Amino acid sequence: MNYQIKISCSKENLKVIRDFVNTSLAELEVNDQESDVIVLAVDEVCANVIIHSCNCDINKNLELELKKEQENIVVKIKDSGLSYNPIEHKSTSLQEIVETKRKGGLGLMLVNRIMDKIEYRVEKTFNICTLYKHVSNFSIL
Repeated sequence: MNYQIKISCSKENLKVIRDFVNTSLAELEVNDQESDVIVLAVDEVCANVIIHSCNCDINKNLELELKKEQENIVVKIKDSGLSYNPIEHKSTSLQEIVETKRKGGLGLMLVNRIMDKIEYRVEKTFNICTLYKHVSNFSIL
């Protein structure tokens, strides 16, 4: 099964994204614990795209595709904003963030810890970030 949504780059749509991912994962029978961490990671990446890449421009769109491939959940996030490769992001240590009282900086660190694999590529005018998460426990409905 393949789930897709296309929405404008507005912060208000982050709830729509979370609901979409939750519903899709429930239909794929992913257990609640694994679903929660996937929703968190996808929300963080989409928030970065909407806020930093697309500057909350409602005339720009974000496309999200979610599917199950064997025992993996694959989430593809596609946008046409400014290019930023999250794989090349240099994480700041948690201690440094606390010491400098800096707000932010934890999102991509969290995504890297949650997801098993992250891929990034630019295809024509689109940025495509693909997240992979192995889910061993599917719920039994």
